Amino acid sequence: MENEKTLTNKEQEGRKPDPNYMAVERTVMAADRSLMAWVRTGLSLISFGFTIYKFLEYQREQLQALDKVISSISSPKVIGLLMIGLGILCLVLGTIENISTIKFYRKQLDVKRPRYSLLISVIITIIGIVLFLGIVFKLNGIS
Repeated sequence: MENEKTLTNKEQEGRKPDPNYMAVERTVMAADRSLMAWVRTGLSLISFGFTIYKFLEYQREQLQALDKVISSISSPKVIGLLMIGLGILCLVLGTIENISTIKFYRKQLDVKRPRYSLLISVIITIIGIVLFLGIVFKLNGIS
């Protein structure tokens, strides 16, 4: 038993501890927190844009039921699309920023952390793109 501890200690003595290890870990976690802030902002814009679009679509259906005059395209729908598009842009830019930051640190230091926040960012970006395209095709009369 003591031999195993001695071997382990000898192995540890042979390795020099990286004095910057904790600083690198904090920096990588800060980059992930920054990405999650981008995700929160993008998700908020996408959800507000979709909510505006759906609310105004419901109002439009109510006006049609009352035989009121309705224009073919309403500016609130455009505002909804702009907000969804801006949310997607936030997600894409945040993802690019995070990837480039982590790539920079991986070139110089040993960074091996799972990228769960990046996965969430990509999934929400895809959902935002699907919502955006669904609204655009509906506005153009395709669907």
